[in-house]
Amino acid sequence: MKTHLSRRTFIKASSALAGFSILPSGLLSNSPNSKLCTAHIGIGGKGWTDTTQIAADSRTEVIGLCDVDLLHLNGESRRNSRREREQITFPSAKKFQDYREMLSQLGDKIDAVSISTPDHTHYPATLAAMELGKHVYTQKPLTNNIAEARHLMDVARKHNVITQMGIQNKAREAYRMATRFIRDGVIGKIAKVYVWSHKDWGHDGPPYTGEDPVPQGLDWNLWLGTATARPYLEGKYHLGEWRRIMEYGSGTLGDMGVHIFDTPFDALGLEAPLWAEATCREPNHFSLPTQCEVRLGFKPTPLTTKYFEWTWTDGALSPPQGPDMKLPDGEDIPQQGAMFVGEEGRMLLGHVNGPRFFPRSIYEKLEKPDLGPPVNHYGQWIDAIFGSNTKPAAHFDYSGKMIEAVLLGVIAGRYPGQRIQWDTAKGRVTNLPEANQFVAMKHRKF
Repeated sequence: MKTHLSRRTFIKASSALAGFSILPSGLLSNSPNSKLCTAHIGIGGKGWTDTTQIAADSRTEVIGLCDVDLLHLNGESRRNSRREREQITFPSAKKFQDYREMLSQLGDKIDAVSISTPDHTHYPATLAAMELGKHVYTQKPLTNNIAEARHLMDVARKHNVITQMGIQNKAREAYRMATRFIRDGVIGKIAKVYVWSHKDWGHDGPPYTGEDPVPQGLDWNLWLGTATARPYLEGKYHLGEWRRIMEYGSGTLGDMGVHIFDTPFDALGLEAPLWAEATCREPNHFSLPTQCEVRLGFKPTPLTTKYFEWTWTDGALSPPQGPDMKLPDGEDIPQQGAMFVGEEGRMLLGHVNGPRFFPRSIYEKLEKPDLGPPVNHYGQWIDAIFGSNTKPAAHFDYSGKMIEAVLLGVIAGRYPGQRIQWDTAKGRVTNLPEANQFVAMKHRKF
């Protein structure tokens, strides 16, 4: 798979890969103070959190900052509801609007790159960094289409770089404990999983029309990147509203679904799904629906029953209804979470909360597992770069196949009421050939 990088063909293939080197696991960078030299693409919003969390590790030094919006580079915010960010400075960092220029100019000095852009830019920016041999931390979802996620997995293996996808909740003790309980069979084999979020990242109206002046300091062409050229509209794409639009984001599934899928997917040892079927509004071929139910079919594992059901709901359809979701004593179902229905009981895992069990008698046989020392999601990635023997928990080989389940659900939303049969070996929809046009995205020259 190829993507067009242009910017004079990525600054003449980054000056013929000048200074090309991969930081081998266990070796420090070439910086004078033996620190891991990092560069960061997308430093607004979540990108600021990622940048500062990585920079907080004493083993790192930030040498490059990139954002298409000069306000972000200047330490400010366009969100009126937020106070200006803390003025944390990075004295060694050079600033860029185009990540290709940053990678070209600083390439031989950078060891690792974080990518915290809108979803449609995850793939080209991550690919560019890995092809220069840089370790990468990329926000969730890894990409907004299946073909690109698969390609990033392949490239990561080829260049033997350390990878981590940004699902920081995976490091939380509550989630790790829930995973252990499921693997230990506390509620028996799992027959059903319900996952849900009340968020409604979609747009049910017609495509947007009109055009507004591009804000000063924002390079709109660079924000669009490989996506189709379209006019700027205030409050419709940049900042966070891009999640609603198919070409940029992947709706609530790509936002919260990634977090909430993770624990059951990992705990049960699932692989990419066999099929997906969605119930939602008719597609408008522009934006995601504001509410959707997706059913996924997986090959059973030793931890599931032979006939295993997985159901996702979002927006006004969440939380899901039915006897499996009833709680005793009038307890409320959280707005986001996962319910595991096992042969011997149920486990409810509210988003960012610890597990709860029904019937309550299950607590009598529980023993708190030894999970080892606390895990830092960012530190885990840095540890692996410095040669620890533990892979980051959300490395691309894992997160890529989990994302495949999420994104197949997004494709199913384009064909409501029809079951999408998926051949994971070939990466193709087998029963609706026209659906394969959504497995990959077309790339614009920019």
